[in-house]
Amino acid sequence: MAEMMNKKLVLENGMEFPGYGFGADKDAIAELVYNTSMVGYQEIVSENSYFEQMVVMTYPIIGSYGVNDEDDETKYPNIGGLIVRDYNDMPSNFRYTKTLSEAMEEDGIAGIYGMDTRMLTRIIRSQGNMKAMITSIDTTKEEALAAIAAWEPTRNPVAKVSCTKRWYSRTPNHRYSVVAVDCGIKLSSVKNLNRLGCNVTVVPYNTTAEQVMALQHDGLFIYDGPGNPEQAPTVIKLIQDLQGKLPILGVELGHQLVCLANGAKITKMASGHHGCNHPIRNLDTGKIEMAKQSHNYMLDDTSLEGTGLRITHVNVLDGTPEACESTVYPTVSAQFDLDGDHPLYAKFIEMMERSKQNA
Repeated sequence: MAEMMNKKLVLENGMEFPGYGFGADKDAIAELVYNTSMVGYQEIVSENSYFEQMVVMTYPIIGSYGVNDEDDETKYPNIGGLIVRDYNDMPSNFRYTKTLSEAMEEDGIAGIYGMDTRMLTRIIRSQGNMKAMITSIDTTKEEALAAIAAWEPTRNPVAKVSCTKRWYSRTPNHRYSVVAVDCGIKLSSVKNLNRLGCNVTVVPYNTTAEQVMALQHDGLFIYDGPGNPEQAPTVIKLIQDLQGKLPILGVELGHQLVCLANGAKITKMASGHHGCNHPIRNLDTGKIEMAKQSHNYMLDDTSLEGTGLRITHVNVLDGTPEACESTVYPTVSAQFDLDGDHPLYAKFIEMMERSKQNA
C-alpha cells in the first residue's frame, strides 16, 4: 500500500504543500529560505547560521550519502527545518554512520519531503523570505496561520548558539595563537586555522576586550552565526575595542559585524544568498572564484564613506559587496565562506606575522 501523506508545509501567504515527514515528528515554525547546493546537506543542517531558518534544498535528491560523525559544523544543530523533493533513506557512502533522518530525529529537527521544491524556490525568489510551518496534515490552515502569525524569531540569536565557556583546539608546532569569537562558529573553520599552524582559543560572544588581550594571542577571528548583526552589539564593541591592537579576520556574520564596527550600514536582502556556487570577483586581481554563502543580510555599499573600508570582492550575479579591507587597521572580512586555502587566510596570517615583528 502506498505511503500516506502525513505532513504539510504551510506558508505565511496561505499556500499549502502536502508531503511526508522525516526527522523529528513535531511541528516547526521558522523563516523559509532556499539553498542551491548539490551536496553538503549535513553541513547545512548543522550550520548555526540556519538557526530558526527552514531550508528548501533545490537539488532534488537529499540523503544519498547519509551522515557521518566528522563533518558536522556544530555539536548541537539548530536549523529550523529541512524541505526536500525526494528523500533517500538508504545511504550508500562508506563513511556514513547514520541516516539523515536519524540524525535530525536525534537533534529535534523536523523535515518534510515529496513536494515541488522548484515552485517553493520561485515563490521565495519572487516574494522574499517568509515564515512557514511544518505540521500534521490534519492541522487546519487557519490553525497553522494563527501559529505562524504568533511566532516571533529569537532576539539576539548569537547568544543562543554561542558557547558559554572557552574551549581550545591546538595543533603541533603552532606558529600563531588565535582567539575565535563564537557567534555560531563552524568547526571546519577552526580546523582550517589549525592546519595553517594556529592554536585556537574559542571564546563566548560576550567576552570583553580585556579578557581577549589577557590571553596574549596574535589575532582575532570572528566567523559565522545567525540573525541580524545589529542584535549582537557586544561583538561590535569588541571589534571596535580591539581594532589596531590585534589583526582581525571576519567571515560571513563576522564580516557584517566588522562593517558595523567601522560605521557602515547593513541591510536585509529579499531572499539572501544560500548555496555553494556563487561567483565572486576579486576586484584587485579580476579573478572569479566560486564561493559558499548563507546570509540574509549584506553591506550597504553606499554607507562606506568615512569608514576606512574598501570593497575588495563583489558578487558577479547581483553586484553586491562580498569582502572588505580596512585602510586604517589590519582588518579584513568576507561575506562568503573560506576554504582552508583561501588567500584571505593567508592575508590574516601575514597580518599576524607583521604584527609580531613590530611588537
